[in-house]
Order: sequence, then structure tokens, then C-alpha cells
Amino acid sequence: MYNRKKQFEKRYLLILIIVAISIVLVMAYVSLKKDRDLNPVEKVFKDTGSFVLKIVSTPFNFIKDKTNESNEKTDLYNKYKKLKKKTDNLDSLKAENENLKDEIEKLKNTMDLNTVLSDSVLVNATVIYRNIGYWYDEITVDKGSSDGVKKDMAVVTPEGLIGKTSKVSNHSSTVRLLSNENMDNKISVKIKTNNDYVYGLIYKYDYKKNTYMVEGIGQNVEIDEGADVVTTGMGAIFPSGLLVGKVVKTKTDNFDLSKVVEVRSATNFNNLEYVAILKRK
Repeated sequence: MYNRKKQFEKRYLLILIIVAISIVLVMAYVSLKKDRDLNPVEKVFKDTGSFVLKIVSTPFNFIKDKTNESNEKTDLYNKYKKLKKKTDNLDSLKAENENLKDEIEKLKNTMDLNTVLSDSVLVNATVIYRNIGYWYDEITVDKGSSDGVKKDMAVVTPEGLIGKTSKVSNHSSTVRLLSNENMDNKISVKIKTNNDYVYGLIYKYDYKKNTYMVEGIGQNVEIDEGADVVTTGMGAIFPSGLLVGKVVKTKTDNFDLSKVVEVRSATNFNNLEYVAILKRK
């Protein structure tokens, strides 16, 4: 027991001596920093003190460097988050700007439509509902009987005819589209030829091609591709001269007695937002 205690005291004393020597060497190094020539003993003290000071300061410098590096990384990350947030906001503003430009262009087209059809009484309306399950059948607009709208009034866009009103309430109306596969009434149209018009009936719509099929045209009639197809005014629903589309191609029917004309719709039925209802004078 006595021997162990004695050994512990010796180790403790040795540690104190080493610490004391280190302190003396560091103090000597600091005190010998004046501008004068050093004797050999002072040089030894200075070099030894410098070495000890370097060893003692190394861990602290390492911790300091790591702390600065961590702070720099944190600062860079915070700057990155701020920059990313600004970029996200920029994308959002860009998308909003494109949407507003699109709406402005459509409204301008509607104003042009009012000028072109100045001889008709137009009620401008906005599409407020469209059933995905009946996408090509009908739309609902925000104008009704309180605005003078009645059943079976023609509905158009700046591009051309799209359908007619089928159900009317006080403040909204349902519009039956020409793209409806179950077209209840055939629509009378005329196609421009060189010197005259030829007449036919729209009887079918193909939503995959966005085209109508027109029947009832004589076999010997020559129809050019790209010719305008417009309403005739017969039937007391659609006024005369409303653009329906343009001729894509012609072919003979199954009996080789008449021609069937494929007409590309002037309107994109997938993109209906603003329309106009033609009121009867």
C-alpha cells in the first residue's frame, strides 16, 4: 500500500515538473522576442519554447479552423435556401404572367368578335363548369335568362361556332357542343367553291381528329382543300355565315352517289374559357 502511494506521488511530481518546465519555456520564448542577438543558451530556450507553444496551440487552431469552416457552410446553406426560395417565386410569377397573357389575348379576341358580328346582339360569357365525363358534350356558362339568354341560341368563340344553348336558368346556361357524339339535329352548312356555294349537313364529329363529316354533296362538285365551311341560316337556330371549319379532304360515299367531306373544326374544343351567345334581335 505504501509503495503504491509512493509511486503515485512520484508520477504527480513528474507531471508538475513537466508543466512547470513548459511554462518556463513559453515565458522564455515570449521574453526573448526582442530584437537582439541571442546567446546559445537563449537560442535553445527560444527554439524549445517555440516548439512547445506550437504543440500547445495546434489543437486550439484546429478547433478554430473547424468552427470557422462550419460557420461558413451554415452561411452558404442559408444563402442557398434564400436563393432557391427566390427562384421558386420567380417560376411561380412567370407561370402566373403567362396565364394572364393568355387570358388577355382571349379577351382581346372576344372584343374582336364583337366587332365582326356587330349586326348581332352578343352576350359575352365565361365557362364556369365542365364535366370531365362529358367533356365533348356540354359546358356551363355564367349567363342565363336574366341576361336575355333563351334556349336554342347559337354560341360562338372568336374562332367559330361551338354549339347552342340547351338549358337555361336565371343566371347560367348549359351549352350543347357541336362535338357531341349524339348530335340530335343535323346542321346545315355551305362550302365555298370557285363561284358559288354547295350545301350539306354535318352528321358526325370525330374528337380524335377534331373534324366533322358533311354529307349530301353532289358527286360532280369540285371542292378545294382548305375551303371555308359556314352555317346556312336554315333551321332558325344558327345565323348564316358562322364559321364551322375548313375542308380537309373529300371522298365518295359507300354507294358512289354523293361526296362526304371531312372538315376540320375551327375551334379547339379542349380549350373553351370565354364564349359569346348570339341573341335574336
